[in-house]
Amino acid sequence: MSEQRDIIEPDADSAGGRTRFVQVFQAQRARMEALVSRRVGCRATASDLVQELFLRFWRRPEVKVEALDTYLLRCADNLAIDHLRSEGSRERVAEAALPVDEVATAQAPEQALEVDHDLQRIEAALRALPERTRQIFLLNRIHGCKYGEIAKAMQLSQSAVEKHMMRALEACKASVAEPAPTPRRPGSARR
Repeated sequence: MSEQRDIIEPDADSAGGRTRFVQVFQAQRARMEALVSRRVGCRATASDLVQELFLRFWRRPEVKVEALDTYLLRCADNLAIDHLRSEGSRERVAEAALPVDEVATAQAPEQALEVDHDLQRIEAALRALPERTRQIFLLNRIHGCKYGEIAKAMQLSQSAVEKHMMRALEACKASVAEPAPTPRRPGSARR
């Protein structure tokens, strides 16, 4: 079996580049779904994830990629791993939210309030960041872009992106490390 080499040229708004991408994607779809299905243990989820992969590629400007078939398989595998990580995070959050005993039940509202305050402080810290730093943080943490992708899109070096991310993460960490303001109780007098 000969190894197929595909190159998608930049600025591939051209019909040829997109047509070739669709052909290679369709040829690899069954293999990608099988790979993802083995990872996640569900054919329906695998199909959804492979469709999501198609949409991600379709929406972004095409880049020069050799061995597109192999690249798509690697991306499908990475997407399956990301899915498993997010599912694991959801399970941990759900488990943490369930009270274990009466003490946990009594502390749950206080903990929820503390988490809410932490989120508010993190949001405030992110709003206080320079626009570029905030944008890089959101592209990475919310949209899942890799540092290299961000660097290319924003015309920065990867090192600069890493420095912006460190600055954003330090600001978030510092905002949570600050002691939370203690709420005053109604009727308590100020001295």
